[in-house]
Amino acid sequence: MNRRRKCLRKLLEPPKIKGFSPFGGEINENAEPINLLFEEYEALKLCDYDLLTHFQASVEMNVSRPTFTRIYSSTRKKLAKAFVEGRRLNIEGGKVYFDTIWYQCGTCHSQFNNPKMEIPINNCPLCNSQQFVIVGVDAKPDDVKSDTAGICMCPKCGFEQPHEIGSPCMERNCPKCNALMRRKPREN
Repeated sequence: MNRRRKCLRKLLEPPKIKGFSPFGGEINENAEPINLLFEEYEALKLCDYDLLTHFQASVEMNVSRPTFTRIYSSTRKKLAKAFVEGRRLNIEGGKVYFDTIWYQCGTCHSQFNNPKMEIPINNCPLCNSQQFVIVGVDAKPDDVKSDTAGICMCPKCGFEQPHEIGSPCMERNCPKCNALMRRKPREN
């Protein structure tokens, strides 16, 4: 039996931290850390910090309410395991996209976005560096960008089409092979 393809979960912004580490008491330094996915972090934030219902949070993340409930349940189990067993907690990974395109500066490592997508970004707003990368699904450190325009490409068959501002490439399927598209790396 084939598994259903996992749809992308929408995040409003990347987490401000990368994880937690326990201190005091009996800590097993050799224990494998617990990995909390970005969508699990977002589910926790929406329900327990923003105090949204599961239905409201599922709308925010662009998933069904039952899917949201499964994500939230997984989050609580992982947090309980990390607390009870005194294990580190890393926040990373998952099948997500950000509400707007987020960038990370290669010089000062700050993260920033471009809410005015019609105006291209040329440098980091904090340190003015021109070396930054897109943060999110399928982004790689060598995918250096200097604006939001470009080409959407299929990593499977190589099909290319112009990027439409406001419609992330990773939300599109290739018209030839139906694989998820991604942004084509800009050539230097």
